[in-house]
Amino acid sequence: MTARLIESPAEMAATGTLAGAYASAFAAQGTRRLIANAASRMLLGQAAGHFLPVTVDDGGFGLSYVANPHSAYVLYARREMDLVGMRRGRRAAGVALGLLDAALRAVRIDRIVHIDNWLLSTNLHGSWKGQGLAEIRVLLSARFPRHFLALRSLDDWSSPQLLAAARADGWLLLPARQIWVVDDLARDWRLRGNAGHDRRALARSGLLVEASTPLDDARIAELYGLLYLDKYSSLNPVFTAGFVRLTHEIGMIDYRVAREASGRVQAVAGMWAREGVMTPPVVGYDTSQPQNEALYRIASYLFCEAAETKGWRLHGSAGAAAFKRNRGAHGVIEYLAIYAGHLTAARRAPVAALASALEHLVVPMMRREGW
Repeated sequence: MTARLIESPAEMAATGTLAGAYASAFAAQGTRRLIANAASRMLLGQAAGHFLPVTVDDGGFGLSYVANPHSAYVLYARREMDLVGMRRGRRAAGVALGLLDAALRAVRIDRIVHIDNWLLSTNLHGSWKGQGLAEIRVLLSARFPRHFLALRSLDDWSSPQLLAAARADGWLLLPARQIWVVDDLARDWRLRGNAGHDRRALARSGLLVEASTPLDDARIAELYGLLYLDKYSSLNPVFTAGFVRLTHEIGMIDYRVAREASGRVQAVAGMWAREGVMTPPVVGYDTSQPQNEALYRIASYLFCEAAETKGWRLHGSAGAAAFKRNRGAHGVIEYLAIYAGHLTAARRAPVAALASALEHLVVPMMRREGW
């Protein structure tokens, strides 16, 4: 089947697919009403029978890393140096990031089209294993001849066939981050002491765990923001109450909350599962509460218990490495695939150099330091 692009929200919705419902809402409402710090135009691609959200960015720096590699590799990297308490090599890293900043701006990395981009910290690619990748790459290269093409969230654990397909099709593979994954929650998480401590913390809290019905969309967005935006980085996607409502209504994200007796939500875990792999793109808690309330541990327990019950493998995304290792996770390197074969050599070469430098210099540091 020939690859195609769908631009009409009504035609997207008419596909009767989750990707169509999701892309249709973004196209109809505008991305900023759902994710406040993303400006992408949303299309729907079709490749070999698979429907894939396609985001188009025509320029602009400083927005969320879910649509802009500059934010991921420069701005978020600077923030990560503080979050991980980097000491050794900090000055050299700062100089390197300054040079990278200039190079990525010069090649206009902000002009980019992402395939199968759900604008989440982690894209789960489900049953798409790269079928029709070359066809949709040709289509997008012709339609957007001055844009880079990209595929986020590729790794040998959750998407090995898609990663291999991108490599075979001539895409550049840029190491992005180290993610933390659990193969078997019943074996690797349930029996660990930390899992027991988290379970007892929930029992002591007196909080009631339930599905968020009725949906507390504004409170869920607030709790996510307190953790991922205020505590970590404003470069994380800024999910609005409208985003929470949309993903609940189309059955994409399953929200579990921990409530006080008064009904006030104090912790939330929003879970997205595809093809037996689950990731929690929306996690949050009331950070104003004392640390001994263990609300972060309770939020983590909500999605770990759900994964164990459902038999899902857990994609824990990046960050909080020690916390996740103590709960049975192991590290896997995640890649960003970029295609630039249709662009000038002056725009291709710096990205190729970056891919090589990251693979040979940064990946060993990720593994050694546990980033």
